[in-house]
Amino acid sequence: MAYQALYRVWRSQRFDDLVGQEAITKTLKNAIQQQKTSHAYLFTGPRGTGKTSAAKIFAKAINCPNSVDGEPCNECEMCRSITEGRQEDVIEIDAASNNGVEEIRFIRDRANYAPTAAKYKVYIIDEVHMLSTGAFNALLKTLEEPKEHVIFVLATTEPHKIPATIISRTQRFDFKRIDVQAIIGRMAYILEQSNQPYEEQALSVIARAAEGGMRDALSILDQAISFSNETITLEDALAVTGSLTTEMMDDFIGSCLRQDVSGALEILENILSEGKEARRLTEDLLLYCRDLLIYQQAPKLLENRAAYLTDTFKQLAEKTASERLYSMIKILSETQNEIRFTNHANVYLEVATVKLATPQTVSTVSEKQQISSDVPAMSHPTDPAELTALKSQLQQLQNELQQLKNNPTVEKEERKAAPKKTTSSYRVPTERVYQVLSEATKDHLINVKNVWEDLLMALPVTQRAMLKASEPMAAGPELLLIAFDYEIVCQRADGNDELRLNMQNSLSMMIKDYTPDFVFITRESWPRLRQAFVSQHHDRPVAAEANDTDDEISLIPEETNEVVEQAKSLFGDLVTIKDD
Repeated sequence: MAYQALYRVWRSQRFDDLVGQEAITKTLKNAIQQQKTSHAYLFTGPRGTGKTSAAKIFAKAINCPNSVDGEPCNECEMCRSITEGRQEDVIEIDAASNNGVEEIRFIRDRANYAPTAAKYKVYIIDEVHMLSTGAFNALLKTLEEPKEHVIFVLATTEPHKIPATIISRTQRFDFKRIDVQAIIGRMAYILEQSNQPYEEQALSVIARAAEGGMRDALSILDQAISFSNETITLEDALAVTGSLTTEMMDDFIGSCLRQDVSGALEILENILSEGKEARRLTEDLLLYCRDLLIYQQAPKLLENRAAYLTDTFKQLAEKTASERLYSMIKILSETQNEIRFTNHANVYLEVATVKLATPQTVSTVSEKQQISSDVPAMSHPTDPAELTALKSQLQQLQNELQQLKNNPTVEKEERKAAPKKTTSSYRVPTERVYQVLSEATKDHLINVKNVWEDLLMALPVTQRAMLKASEPMAAGPELLLIAFDYEIVCQRADGNDELRLNMQNSLSMMIKDYTPDFVFITRESWPRLRQAFVSQHHDRPVAAEANDTDDEISLIPEETNEVVEQAKSLFGDLVTIKDD
């Protein structure tokens, strides 16, 4: 017989075999024992948590003639036929490939007939969120008027995509991510039954890499068995999962805490050269910093993670301030979110490394401590001479205030003499704007506007908020002109290199091979710049003015067909030609 993957061989066949879902299995077993089963169930939760396995176990238990305490016997012909997938009354459907109205209507028609061998017909619809709107409507009719001999079990990883009318007609069970210790226990049991030697630390690494999914854990374990010689070691698990070794994390975080930027960057380069995946690397570092923080507050919680508790780890936990760890966790968390939307993850990791190794948090904390220590000394003077001096200054200020009240003209003259504050500090890059307009095309602008909303959603929240009050005005193959409603936002955006990098990365994914440089201006300056450009780049005079909405350009030519054509090439459908 051909080799079968571990997750298929060790698929749960009884409710008691389902790991980490005790509340759900107990409820289903009691319902079967008390004969209070519903006509429709909805199983939701992350992948690999036992939704489909629970549905098949439920189908066996409700039809098994030898069921005991709500559990199937797995020995009778009915149980074996359901396990092997040859029972005609238990139908398993993949909604991802059978999502049309006709398939659901066919199920509805078949549901009208009584089961042939089993007590109940059970329809298991996996990935039910993939059904079309019409298919959901067809399914809704069946759920509204259920047959006594038919039970539907719907399984999905995305319940928010299912209509509320469907959910309200089902009993919903939310399968949770499986605890790391539960996954380790299950893997240990399987390896012991298979006479496969292993190291406990290796199972811990695999369980954490599985992210709460038992199927993922068994798949990684299968790879580790194939990769290892005889015993599954910690090194084998780290190699298979792409995780960092404890020594790597000790060295990297240690360099960051020592403020050794060059050393930390060198260690990062060595890690990446070994083929470590950026997302996994960031997650491992984030968990490592979290564990440092937990070890400071509650060391006993990490007793089951002996692989982490090296001497270096304990020293780092003892010497590092909690505020510094908070800052590092925040930086790594932001980096983890940013690398999801970029093709240049290494750049973000290098930037994060520089931030981690920069003692910003420490200096800020020390400054706050210094200020707080100085304030009491200033606010509570005990020297009589100081009290006398303060009283004298207070009396002098009161006298000056009284003089101002008696002579209001002095105050007015001083106000007149006071210099006016400058209202604008942002210098519009006129030459860059002309450069954009000289190469701008209608097609480039349309392409950018089509993906503008998607571009905003791909940016971090703070950068998205910055671009909310902006709009692309002109675009060419190398440059993109963006106008802002507010000058202060425009100025901040112009000085934000990280914003430019994020925008370039997102645009390159949304528009193939398009990575323009950006020119930021205020919306107020746009009509003036546009008019000046059109006037300066033609031999004949042209009047260019914007209407009230600033959405159209009205050109009044004097036998200037060339001017009109160039204006059309620049602004496309926004141009309106008026003849006197």
